[in-house]
Amino acid sequence: MKLTVVIVSYNVRYFLEQCIVSVQRATEGIETEIYVVDNASSDDSVTYLTSRFGNQITLIESPHNLGFARANNIAIRQSEGEYVLLLNPDTFVGEDSIRQVLTFMDEHPKAGGVGVMMHNGDGTVARESRRGLPTPYVSFLKMLGFSKRYYMSHLSWDEPGRIDVMSGAFCMLRRTALNKVGLLDEDFFMYGEDIDLSYRILKGGYENWYVPAHIVHYKGESTKKTSYRYVHIFYQAMLIFFRKHYGHQSFFVTVPIKVAIYFRAFIALIQMQYWRMRKSLGFYKQRNTEVNYMFKGSEPMVQECLQLARRKGLPVTTDATKQPLCVVYDIHSYTFEQIISEAKRDGQSIIGTYNSDNHTLIAPREIIR
Repeated sequence: MKLTVVIVSYNVRYFLEQCIVSVQRATEGIETEIYVVDNASSDDSVTYLTSRFGNQITLIESPHNLGFARANNIAIRQSEGEYVLLLNPDTFVGEDSIRQVLTFMDEHPKAGGVGVMMHNGDGTVARESRRGLPTPYVSFLKMLGFSKRYYMSHLSWDEPGRIDVMSGAFCMLRRTALNKVGLLDEDFFMYGEDIDLSYRILKGGYENWYVPAHIVHYKGESTKKTSYRYVHIFYQAMLIFFRKHYGHQSFFVTVPIKVAIYFRAFIALIQMQYWRMRKSLGFYKQRNTEVNYMFKGSEPMVQECLQLARRKGLPVTTDATKQPLCVVYDIHSYTFEQIISEAKRDGQSIIGTYNSDNHTLIAPREIIR
């Protein structure tokens, strides 16, 4: 088996369906197995995926939310691929992306892991596609707002380059490297496990690389980043990583970093509570941010989308300069690679997709049916 793709999902069945469709297109001609680990979703994901894909995927139904690391590890242990791709469900990959990464890894036997160029929901490049190790010094700089070193801004976006940390949203891993350094650390529930694994791959004598292959990452559609639980999990992950890899350092190094982490978490909670209070008291200005929709695809697709827009009361435009604008692409008329390419050139409009098989419009922050 050449490739194992592992996708951990929680209450994002339509995003996940699109992700799987993109993977199937991108792995045509490649011996591939697709594992989906459902973390006790309440949106009927299991039944839906079974009816949609049947035996095209291996579906693991967890009765509990195991978190990202444990769920991935369950699938990795069952799988057989020479390479293992960890992929977020709220992504879609270009048709050439996976093949491009596999070719690179075949040609670079020291590459233990590879990350790619991730695009945000508006086509812009996500800085977290490449990251440096969060050493105490780099972490301190980032907390002060100086993040160029952390995001390895000196590297070219258009050429492969060695990096320290890959994103768990798309993380291609060499099986032999995993066998040597171990799987994801299950002390991390969510966030930080990709940094930890990337660091252990480097310590194991392998290299981590960035390759300019393209995916879109809608960024955490299964996570409410304004929740107290998110703040707790995120900053707890920072502490776990710091204690594990830098806890042995001098008191004068460890204490300031720990204080900085607790301080940032405290500030995040205060800001969250402040804006919630302002909103509940009515002390905020309501802004008109209604999104306009433009549809691109076959004539039947456009007509379906226009009917959907009328039924849902969505504003439709043919003026590409009207912002905010969501350009909705027909995934049966456009390849995912073409969608990414058009959105990259635009750099302003929101990326939407429409699948006539399930009559579903997907935008970064909403599903419309």
